[in-house]
Amino acid sequence: MNIEIVEKADHLQLIEVWEASVMATHDFLAEDDLQELKPLILEQYFDAVDLRCAKNGNGEIQGFCGVHDGNIEMLFILPEARGKDIGAMLAAHAIKEQGASKVDVNEQNEQALGFYQHIGFKVTGRSPVDGQGKPYPLLHMAL
Repeated sequence: MNIEIVEKADHLQLIEVWEASVMATHDFLAEDDLQELKPLILEQYFDAVDLRCAKNGNGEIQGFCGVHDGNIEMLFILPEARGKDIGAMLAAHAIKEQGASKVDVNEQNEQALGFYQHIGFKVTGRSPVDGQGKPYPLLHMAL
């Protein structure tokens, strides 16, 4: 598995990874909210973060991570690639190479919460709504 800088040409593949990952892990997210987020991520959010992706030996993107201002803003793994330490590799790279020390996690996403706790993050606060003002509480975490 190689961690590489994401090129703009990779964004369409990333949005496919994002959607597959969200469908597998964010069962609390309404379909309308998912469809509302998709163009925002593709057209704005990808450009707002320092993106890295994990590619397998065939050069296929298995997951990606975006960091901005010391915060892991996005970390998504293909469902079929989960459990293979790709998320841990991307998170370790974000911490060591991109200066990440914080992350916000949807409170309902217990798998993500457990993952971040496992790699050393601790809950430091809570917001009742997400970044779009939707009723999806966020847990603020830090190393």
